[in-house]
Amino acid sequence: MSAAAIAGGGAVPRVPAASHPIDGGLSQQAKVLAFASMCVGLFIALLDIQIVSASLADIGGGLSAGADETAWVQTSYLIAEIIVIPLSGWLSRVMSTRWLFCASAVGFTIASMLCGLAWDINSMIFFRALQGFLGGSMIPTVFTSAFFYFQGHQRVIAAATIGALSSLAPTLGPTVGGFITGHYSWHWLFFINLLPGIYVAVAVPMLVKIDKADLSLLRGADYIGMSLMALFLGCLEYTLEEGPRWGWMGDDVIRTTAWISGLAGVAFVWRSLRFANPVVDLRALKDRNFALGCFFSFVTGIGLFATIFMTPLFLARVRGFSALDIGLAIFSTGIFQVCAIPVYAFLARKIDLRWLLMFGLFLFALSMYQFVPITHDWGWKELLLPQALRGFSQQFAVAPTVTLTLGALAPSRLKLASGLFNLMRNLGGAIGIAVCGTILNNRANLHFLRLAEHLNAGNEAMNDMLLSAGNSLSGWGLDAGSAQTGALKQLWSLTWREAQTLTFADAFLAVMVSLLIATALVPLMRKVAPPAAPSADAH
Repeated sequence: MSAAAIAGGGAVPRVPAASHPIDGGLSQQAKVLAFASMCVGLFIALLDIQIVSASLADIGGGLSAGADETAWVQTSYLIAEIIVIPLSGWLSRVMSTRWLFCASAVGFTIASMLCGLAWDINSMIFFRALQGFLGGSMIPTVFTSAFFYFQGHQRVIAAATIGALSSLAPTLGPTVGGFITGHYSWHWLFFINLLPGIYVAVAVPMLVKIDKADLSLLRGADYIGMSLMALFLGCLEYTLEEGPRWGWMGDDVIRTTAWISGLAGVAFVWRSLRFANPVVDLRALKDRNFALGCFFSFVTGIGLFATIFMTPLFLARVRGFSALDIGLAIFSTGIFQVCAIPVYAFLARKIDLRWLLMFGLFLFALSMYQFVPITHDWGWKELLLPQALRGFSQQFAVAPTVTLTLGALAPSRLKLASGLFNLMRNLGGAIGIAVCGTILNNRANLHFLRLAEHLNAGNEAMNDMLLSAGNSLSGWGLDAGSAQTGALKQLWSLTWREAQTLTFADAFLAVMVSLLIATALVPLMRKVAPPAAPSADAH
């Protein structure tokens, strides 16, 4: 896929000379070190998306906040991050890649320290939003840097590394968070970012030499488009996060934010297609490979974030696991993904990346199918096989998508396009979590009523259970009426537990269907070869 092929969909915005890539005569070792330093920033920014997910109860208890308020510790981060990701391409042209990354690392580190020092839930929510906004621009910037520094097969290895970190960091988030909370305190969920954050803030300005700042881009920039995009994405993320909890359009606030998001989204698309230098290059979606790549990024976002959301939730709601127990139970996913990295790197040399992508998506779908027979007594042993398949498949689902979608783009298009590509993964995660949350909320009552239909006087197992529970409670000194009431409460709790378990199976099945649809569309992608090493004429 050549730059000219993409440009055929619309006029290519003029790239000012000041923003042209500069090689700086870096050795291969210096390029690897620069890329590795940026990957540290990528990892901590992605890790913090989910590091609090298994520890929200501990954070809420420490800050004297209820469950609804504590949920915003994660929601505020996601809203801020999803707004800044598509802006990162324009910001890197204005500030240059290294100074944007440095500023992001400094801001992210300071915000992390403030999160650990938060004195109440409101301060925590504000600092988490600041953390997400300041750290979010590090994510797509690493993508563009990898494709500038490396060519040919090295580019495939770089994409494999990014793909591994992009799915491994959120996967390990609950495990790392559970371990830290279990052995230390929730404050260290944020203090753990200080050392790597300081390293990145110091190392990147010294090592990264990709482009120069161009402050002239501040004049005539599409500030209206930026405002519309922020309004669209911010309201959309809020609607998706809070909608399942408040009954979607039955709630006035959710209905309002949904309308605002829809109207702002239409206005943003119209503005981006008409403005000469838009903040997000939507014209690139006219190219089949780029459009399909964004769709695959969207679907893998559904699979990645929805399963990270549901597995800890099942272990907490149904099994009653602590944060540490949850982390240990899902740790196997990360192990198998790490094992998949050298396998993918070897196969990528010999096999068309499209077939590796198809294999990864299909295996990902198969792992979701392995979750469907889930029962109330599942622990780490029962979760091992489906999580092993999921961990292994994530590497094959993410890495080739990165290479096929972004690997052939010229640097002049890559910065703006990578923001859109990364945005689609996060949007997929947000929509996937929202849909799964709705399934868990709505289907639980349906399954409970269906189970209750079988709990009648003719059910011998139920009668035996009530008799045994009543006798047990009577032994504790309760009168006959109180013992019978207690036995019925136990029956209700058991039935509700089974109903919840069945809803998790439904949600995993829905994720599986989306992955199978993506698998079927992979052959539509064109086989592409990465472009030659960049030259002055190519930019």
